[in-house]
Amino acid sequence: MATGGSEITHGFPHLDTVRSAVTALFKRLSYDTVSTFDTSVLPVDVAFDDAEDIHLGAQRVARAMVRQFHLPDARAVVSFREMEHAANVELTAGPEYFIELNERFKTHRKDIGAALAHEVTHVALHRLDLSFPGTRDNEILTDTAATYLGAGWLLLDAYREHGPFSQKLGYLTPEEFGYVLAGRAQFFGEDPAPWFTSPQAYDAYTAGAARARQDARRPPLAAAGRIARLRYARDRHLARTADRSGPARVSPDGYLFEGPAPLRVSFPCPACHQRIRLPVRGRLQARCGLCRTLLECDT
Repeated sequence: MATGGSEITHGFPHLDTVRSAVTALFKRLSYDTVSTFDTSVLPVDVAFDDAEDIHLGAQRVARAMVRQFHLPDARAVVSFREMEHAANVELTAGPEYFIELNERFKTHRKDIGAALAHEVTHVALHRLDLSFPGTRDNEILTDTAATYLGAGWLLLDAYREHGPFSQKLGYLTPEEFGYVLAGRAQFFGEDPAPWFTSPQAYDAYTAGAARARQDARRPPLAAAGRIARLRYARDRHLARTADRSGPARVSPDGYLFEGPAPLRVSFPCPACHQRIRLPVRGRLQARCGLCRTLLECDT
């Protein structure tokens, strides 16, 4: 969490890890299970007025997160204390969920849902036995999973910059949260834009969505632009004629030719980022075996 004027990182420095996290989520859960997360946690589920008891309200929101992540229904115990980080969760076998929040959330109730979203995702991933090596990558996995499974819009909405004050929860940049949200929106047909209360969060979502649209315009996808198609045609010609004794090279657009005969091309699925391998034979339709997205291709 960055607060009090600390510099907030922008852009897409963790994009490779984010994409790997989406792929890992589909592999661990399967298409059928991911599809059951088609509805995000709604603003009404995390609304928190000043009259509500802080502890009872936090437990109510925590229960909403437990339901969102399809965890066993059990009592969520939420406490507040002074700490360096925003929150902490006890990863035990259960049945209860013990979560500690930073004392500052007593006066920033609006962001309690965001903090709980991240911590309850830690519980869900722990019970799935899904993790990445290293603290940094594992936290990126947690933020990505929280967002793709319907609670991470709260983490992006907690991003605010007002003069000397700045705040961001989670390890992803605001634009990376927007990127994952846009991928979720495309997969489930659910638009989170009306839920944002932070103008900066909406701007970050827009920037992330623009970056996600680029994934759907990379060759050999048929929607690729003219210049990208020309690069692809040049690389395809070289793959057919050049000496293939050395290692194949992944292009900046992510595709890789394998051959020479019969020549094939592999490229990342724009939805789940799993690599797809197709024969080079012109226009065809392909369905990703992991997320079942139907793709129009021109190989």
